[in-house]
Amino acid sequence: MLFPPMPLEEWRDTKQTLHRFLQIAGKVRLDQSPLRNHWWNVPFHLTARGLTSRPMGGETFFTIDFDFVRHLLRVECSTGQDVSFGLAGLSVAGFYRQLLDALASVGYQVRIAQPVPFDLADSTPFAVDNEHATYVPAHANRYWQILGQVSLVLEEFAGRSYAKTSPVHHFWHTMDIAVTRFSDRRADLPDGVDQVTREAYSHEVISAGFWFGDDEFGEPAFYSYTAPEPAGLTEEPLSPAQASWMPRGSSHLALLRYDDARASADPRATVLEFLESAYLAGARRAGWDIEALRHPRAAAIEAG
Repeated sequence: MLFPPMPLEEWRDTKQTLHRFLQIAGKVRLDQSPLRNHWWNVPFHLTARGLTSRPMGGETFFTIDFDFVRHLLRVECSTGQDVSFGLAGLSVAGFYRQLLDALASVGYQVRIAQPVPFDLADSTPFAVDNEHATYVPAHANRYWQILGQVSLVLEEFAGRSYAKTSPVHHFWHTMDIAVTRFSDRRADLPDGVDQVTREAYSHEVISAGFWFGDDEFGEPAFYSYTAPEPAGLTEEPLSPAQASWMPRGSSHLALLRYDDARASADPRATVLEFLESAYLAGARRAGWDIEALRHPRAAAIEAG
Protein backbone atom coordinates (compact mmCIF):
# COMPACT_ATOMS: atom_id res chain seq x y z
CA MET A 1 0.00 0.00 0.00
CA LEU A 2 1.29 3.47 -0.89
CA PHE A 3 1.28 5.71 2.20
CA PRO A 4 -0.14 3.35 4.85
CA PRO A 5 -1.87 4.94 7.87
CA MET A 6 0.45 6.31 10.57
CA PRO A 7 -1.49 8.29 13.21
CA LEU A 8 0.92 9.82 15.67
CA GLU A 9 -0.96 8.69 18.77
CA GLU A 10 -0.73 5.06 17.66
CA TRP A 11 3.06 4.98 17.82
CA ARG A 12 4.02 8.02 19.90
CA ASP A 13 5.94 5.97 22.51
CA THR A 14 7.91 4.04 19.89
CA LYS A 15 8.60 7.28 18.01
CA GLN A 16 9.99 8.95 21.13
CA THR A 17 12.32 6.02 21.80
CA LEU A 18 13.37 5.57 18.19
CA HIS A 19 13.97 9.30 17.77
CA ARG A 20 16.54 9.16 20.55
CA PHE A 21 18.16 6.06 19.04
CA LEU A 22 18.51 8.00 15.78
CA GLN A 23 19.97 11.02 17.55
CA ILE A 24 22.61 8.91 19.28
CA ALA A 25 23.74 7.33 16.01
CA GLY A 26 23.46 10.70 14.28
CA LYS A 27 25.73 12.36 16.80
CA VAL A 28 28.32 9.67 16.07
CA ARG A 29 27.97 10.55 12.38
CA LEU A 30 28.40 14.24 13.20
CA ASP A 31 31.61 13.50 15.09
CA GLN A 32 33.11 11.00 12.64
CA SER A 33 32.35 12.47 9.19
CA PRO A 34 33.98 15.41 7.36
CA LEU A 35 31.84 18.51 7.04
CA ARG A 36 29.87 18.97 3.83
CA ASN A 37 28.24 22.17 2.68
CA HIS A 38 24.88 22.81 4.36
CA TRP A 39 25.55 19.87 6.76
CA TRP A 40 24.89 17.31 4.04
CA ASN A 41 27.31 14.97 5.80
CA VAL A 42 25.04 14.61 8.83
CA PRO A 43 21.68 13.03 7.78
CA PHE A 44 20.89 9.36 7.20
CA HIS A 45 20.06 7.81 3.84
CA LEU A 46 17.48 5.14 3.09
CA THR A 47 18.35 1.52 2.30
CA ALA A 48 16.28 -1.50 1.29
CA ARG A 49 16.27 -2.59 4.95
CA GLY A 50 16.36 0.64 6.90
CA LEU A 51 18.77 3.54 7.30
CA THR A 52 22.51 3.98 6.88
CA SER A 53 24.99 6.48 8.22
CA ARG A 54 27.18 5.92 5.12
CA PRO A 55 30.94 5.31 5.58
CA MET A 56 32.82 7.39 8.12
CA GLY A 57 36.11 7.19 9.95
CA GLY A 58 39.61 7.41 8.47
CA GLU A 59 42.16 4.88 7.17
CA THR A 60 39.63 2.25 8.13
CA PHE A 61 35.98 3.18 7.99
CA PHE A 62 32.69 1.96 9.33
CA THR A 63 28.95 2.33 8.92
CA ILE A 64 26.04 2.31 11.35
CA ASP A 65 22.91 0.75 9.85
CA PHE A 66 19.41 0.42 11.25
CA ASP A 67 17.69 -2.73 9.98
CA PHE A 68 13.92 -2.32 10.35
CA VAL A 69 13.20 -5.71 8.81
CA ARG A 70 15.06 -7.76 11.42
CA HIS A 71 15.08 -4.87 13.92
CA LEU A 72 18.82 -4.72 14.46
CA LEU A 73 21.49 -2.09 14.79
CA ARG A 74 24.56 -3.14 12.84
CA VAL A 75 28.08 -1.70 12.90
CA GLU A 76 30.28 -2.87 10.02
CA CYS A 77 33.94 -1.99 9.55
CA SER A 78 36.16 -2.03 6.45
CA THR A 79 38.46 -4.45 8.29
CA GLY A 80 35.76 -7.10 7.94
CA GLN A 81 34.61 -6.87 11.55
CA ASP A 82 30.95 -6.40 12.33
CA VAL A 83 28.69 -6.47 15.36
CA SER A 84 24.94 -6.13 15.76
CA PHE A 85 22.33 -6.07 18.48
CA GLY A 86 18.55 -6.11 18.67
CA LEU A 87 16.52 -2.93 19.04
CA ALA A 88 13.38 -4.29 20.71
CA GLY A 89 13.42 -4.18 24.49
CA LEU A 90 16.19 -1.59 24.78
CA SER A 91 15.90 1.64 26.71
CA VAL A 92 17.69 4.70 25.39
CA ALA A 93 20.40 4.16 28.00
CA GLY A 94 20.78 0.53 26.91
CA PHE A 95 21.03 1.50 23.24
CA TYR A 96 23.61 4.19 24.07
CA ARG A 97 25.83 1.74 25.95
CA GLN A 98 25.51 -1.02 23.36
CA LEU A 99 26.32 1.26 20.43
CA LEU A 100 29.43 2.70 22.07
CA ASP A 101 30.52 -0.83 23.06
CA ALA A 102 29.90 -2.07 19.51
CA LEU A 103 32.02 0.73 18.07
CA ALA A 104 34.81 0.02 20.56
CA SER A 105 34.76 -3.67 19.61
CA VAL A 106 35.67 -2.79 15.99
CA GLY A 107 38.33 -0.31 17.05
CA TYR A 108 36.53 3.04 17.38
CA GLN A 109 36.55 4.84 20.70
CA VAL A 110 33.85 7.41 19.98
CA ARG A 111 33.01 10.29 22.27
CA ILE A 112 29.73 12.12 21.75
CA ALA A 113 30.34 15.75 22.65
CA GLN A 114 26.76 16.46 23.76
CA PRO A 115 25.16 13.15 24.82
CA VAL A 116 21.70 14.62 25.36
CA PRO A 117 18.66 14.87 23.06
CA PHE A 118 18.58 17.79 20.65
CA ASP A 119 15.48 20.02 20.74
CA LEU A 120 13.24 17.51 22.52
CA ALA A 121 11.03 18.41 25.46
CA ASP A 122 12.59 15.72 27.66
CA SER A 123 16.35 16.30 27.63
CA THR A 124 17.34 13.43 29.93
CA PRO A 125 20.95 12.45 29.08
CA PHE A 126 21.13 9.33 26.94
CA ALA A 127 23.27 7.44 29.43
CA VAL A 128 20.61 7.54 32.16
CA ASP A 129 17.39 7.52 30.11
CA ASN A 130 15.62 4.33 31.07
CA GLU A 131 12.18 5.92 30.72
CA HIS A 132 12.04 5.74 26.91
CA ALA A 133 12.08 2.01 26.23
CA THR A 134 9.14 1.30 23.89
CA TYR A 135 9.95 -0.25 20.54
CA VAL A 136 7.07 -1.89 18.67
CA PRO A 137 8.63 -3.60 15.61
CA ALA A 138 5.52 -3.17 13.43
CA HIS A 139 5.56 0.58 14.05
CA ALA A 140 9.28 0.90 13.33
CA ASN A 141 8.84 -1.08 10.12
CA ARG A 142 5.96 1.10 8.94
CA TYR A 143 7.95 4.25 9.74
CA TRP A 144 10.72 2.99 7.44
CA GLN A 145 8.30 1.87 4.73
CA ILE A 146 6.74 5.34 4.63
CA LEU A 147 10.17 6.98 4.54
CA GLY A 148 11.11 4.83 1.55
CA GLN A 149 7.91 5.64 -0.32
CA VAL A 150 8.19 9.36 0.39
CA SER A 151 11.87 9.39 -0.60
CA LEU A 152 11.01 8.15 -4.09
CA VAL A 153 8.38 10.88 -4.53
CA LEU A 154 10.93 13.47 -3.38
CA GLU A 155 13.49 12.03 -5.82
CA GLU A 156 11.01 12.51 -8.66
CA PHE A 157 10.32 16.07 -7.55
CA ALA A 158 14.06 16.79 -7.28
CA GLY A 159 14.58 15.60 -10.85
CA ARG A 160 12.34 18.35 -12.21
CA SER A 161 14.85 21.12 -11.54
CA TYR A 162 18.31 22.20 -12.68
CA ALA A 163 18.81 24.12 -9.43
CA LYS A 164 21.51 23.01 -7.05
CA THR A 165 19.66 20.38 -5.06
CA SER A 166 20.48 18.46 -1.90
CA PRO A 167 20.30 14.68 -1.63
CA VAL A 168 17.02 13.30 -0.36
CA HIS A 169 17.98 12.64 3.23
CA HIS A 170 16.53 11.85 6.65
CA PHE A 171 17.37 14.30 9.43
CA TRP A 172 17.81 12.58 12.77
CA HIS A 173 17.45 15.75 14.84
CA THR A 174 13.91 16.50 13.58
CA MET A 175 12.99 13.04 12.26
CA ASP A 176 11.88 14.38 8.87
CA ILE A 177 12.90 13.54 5.31
CA ALA A 178 13.61 16.40 2.94
CA VAL A 179 15.09 17.69 -0.29
CA THR A 180 16.19 21.29 -0.79
CA ARG A 181 16.64 23.47 -3.87
CA PHE A 182 19.04 26.42 -3.75
CA SER A 183 19.22 29.65 -5.68
CA ASP A 184 22.65 30.99 -6.61
CA ARG A 185 22.19 33.99 -4.32
CA ARG A 186 23.68 34.29 -0.84
CA ALA A 187 21.14 34.81 1.91
CA ASP A 188 21.31 37.98 3.96
CA LEU A 189 21.51 36.56 7.48
CA PRO A 190 21.56 38.67 10.66
CA ASP A 191 24.84 38.97 12.55
CA GLY A 192 23.52 37.01 15.53
CA VAL A 193 22.60 33.85 13.59
CA ASP A 194 24.25 30.72 15.02
CA GLN A 195 26.85 28.74 13.07
CA VAL A 196 24.51 25.80 12.35
CA THR A 197 21.84 28.02 10.81
CA ARG A 198 24.42 30.10 8.93
CA GLU A 199 25.81 26.99 7.22
CA ALA A 200 22.40 25.45 6.50
CA TYR A 201 20.91 28.63 5.05
CA SER A 202 23.92 30.35 3.51
CA HIS A 203 21.97 30.64 0.24
CA GLU A 204 18.31 31.14 -0.55
CA VAL A 205 16.48 27.81 -0.34
CA ILE A 206 13.13 26.22 -0.98
CA SER A 207 12.87 22.99 0.95
CA ALA A 208 10.27 20.23 0.71
CA GLY A 209 9.72 17.20 2.87
CA PHE A 210 7.63 15.09 5.20
CA TRP A 211 7.50 14.62 8.94
CA PHE A 212 5.55 12.34 11.24
CA GLY A 213 4.01 14.97 13.49
CA ASP A 214 5.12 16.47 16.77
CA ASP A 215 3.74 18.12 19.90
CA GLU A 216 2.95 21.30 17.96
CA PHE A 217 1.27 19.61 14.99
CA GLY A 218 -0.01 16.19 15.99
CA GLU A 219 -0.25 14.39 12.65
CA PRO A 220 2.00 13.46 9.73
CA ALA A 221 2.22 15.94 6.86
CA PHE A 222 4.08 17.00 3.75
CA TYR A 223 5.58 20.47 3.97
CA SER A 224 7.55 23.14 2.15
CA TYR A 225 9.15 26.40 3.22
CA THR A 226 11.14 29.19 1.60
CA ALA A 227 14.09 30.73 3.48
CA PRO A 228 14.54 33.57 3.86
CA GLU A 229 10.77 33.90 3.61
CA PRO A 230 9.89 36.53 1.00
CA ALA A 231 7.17 39.11 1.56
CA GLY A 232 3.70 38.02 0.53
CA LEU A 233 4.50 34.30 0.41
CA THR A 234 1.25 33.24 2.06
CA GLU A 235 -0.76 35.17 -0.53
CA GLU A 236 0.33 32.63 -3.15
CA PRO A 237 -2.11 29.81 -3.98
CA LEU A 238 -1.37 26.19 -3.10
CA SER A 239 -2.63 23.00 -4.71
CA PRO A 240 -4.58 20.82 -4.07
CA ALA A 241 -7.39 22.64 -2.29
CA GLN A 242 -6.65 20.82 1.00
CA ALA A 243 -3.17 22.42 1.20
CA SER A 244 -2.73 25.52 3.36
CA TRP A 245 -0.20 27.88 4.91
CA MET A 246 0.58 27.36 8.60
CA PRO A 247 2.51 29.70 10.90
CA ARG A 248 5.68 28.05 12.21
CA GLY A 249 7.73 30.24 14.53
CA SER A 250 8.43 33.53 12.75
CA SER A 251 7.75 32.08 9.28
CA HIS A 252 5.27 29.78 7.49
CA LEU A 253 5.02 26.26 6.17
CA ALA A 254 3.06 25.15 3.16
CA LEU A 255 1.27 22.07 4.48
CA LEU A 256 -0.54 19.07 3.05
CA ARG A 257 -1.80 16.61 5.63
CA TYR A 258 -0.69 13.04 5.03
CA ASP A 259 -4.22 11.72 5.44
CA ASP A 260 -5.51 14.18 2.82
CA ALA A 261 -2.91 12.89 0.36
CA ARG A 262 -3.79 9.28 1.23
CA ALA A 263 -7.48 9.93 0.60
CA SER A 264 -6.96 11.32 -2.90
CA ALA A 265 -7.53 9.27 -6.04
CA ASP A 266 -3.79 9.42 -6.88
CA PRO A 267 -1.75 10.10 -3.71
CA ARG A 268 1.60 10.28 -5.50
CA ALA A 269 0.34 12.81 -8.06
CA THR A 270 -1.35 14.79 -5.29
CA VAL A 271 1.88 15.13 -3.32
CA LEU A 272 3.83 16.15 -6.43
CA GLU A 273 1.15 18.73 -7.26
CA PHE A 274 1.50 20.15 -3.75
CA LEU A 275 5.30 20.24 -3.81
CA GLU A 276 5.34 21.98 -7.19
CA SER A 277 2.79 24.58 -6.11
CA ALA A 278 4.74 25.36 -2.94
CA TYR A 279 8.01 25.62 -4.88
CA LEU A 280 6.47 27.99 -7.43
CA ALA A 281 4.98 30.10 -4.63
CA GLY A 282 8.39 30.58 -3.04
CA ALA A 283 10.28 30.96 -6.32
CA ARG A 284 7.89 33.62 -7.63
CA ARG A 285 7.95 35.69 -4.45
CA ALA A 286 11.74 35.36 -4.05
CA GLY A 287 12.38 36.27 -7.68
CA TRP A 288 14.07 33.05 -8.79
CA ASP A 289 14.55 32.51 -12.53
CA ILE A 290 11.94 29.77 -12.73
CA GLU A 291 12.31 29.07 -16.44
CA ALA A 292 16.10 28.83 -16.31
CA LEU A 293 15.89 26.34 -13.44
CA ARG A 294 13.13 24.23 -14.95
CA HIS A 295 14.23 20.81 -16.24
CA PRO A 296 12.64 19.76 -19.57
CA ARG A 297 11.13 16.84 -17.71
CA ALA A 298 9.09 19.27 -15.61
CA ALA A 299 7.99 21.21 -18.66
CA ALA A 300 6.85 18.00 -20.35
CA ILE A 301 4.84 17.00 -17.27
CA GLU A 302 3.15 20.39 -17.08
CA ALA A 303 2.30 20.22 -20.78
CA GLY A 304 0.52 16.91 -20.15
